[in-house]
Amino acid sequence: MEDKQRLQALVDELNMYQSQAELLQQQIEGLKATITDITIAKDTLKAINGKDDTETMVPIGAGSFVMTELKNTDEVVVSLGAGVAVKKKIADAEETLEDQKKELEGVMQKMNSDLQKITEYIMKKSPEAEALLQKVEGQVGV
Repeated sequence: MEDKQRLQALVDELNMYQSQAELLQQQIEGLKATITDITIAKDTLKAINGKDDTETMVPIGAGSFVMTELKNTDEVVVSLGAGVAVKKKIADAEETLEDQKKELEGVMQKMNSDLQKITEYIMKKSPEAEALLQKVEGQVGV
């Protein structure tokens, strides 16, 4: 009976770690998307810097765009997070975006490290669970 309880506890533990791994993977994917958005924003700032009166497309949602003309490419409004945005010079905005990108990359690196540790633990404990399962099934058959 003790083996069955140990097996159940181990399976529960492995399921918990598997759930954590899946959640981390989802969060990592979200960070990747945000980092890509920041990279696109930085590239766009470089492309429009000093190009007043240039025609461009602005996204309005649902894959739709409106044609517009840039009147002032000296400043841009940049999100600082938590619903706060400020007007900044292009160079300052690029620096802010780069800082945000570096911070997110650091967080993503930590999450990847945590995910790797969880995955290694699962792989280490899975054979133990398999051996216990074989043992319990062998006892039931006797």
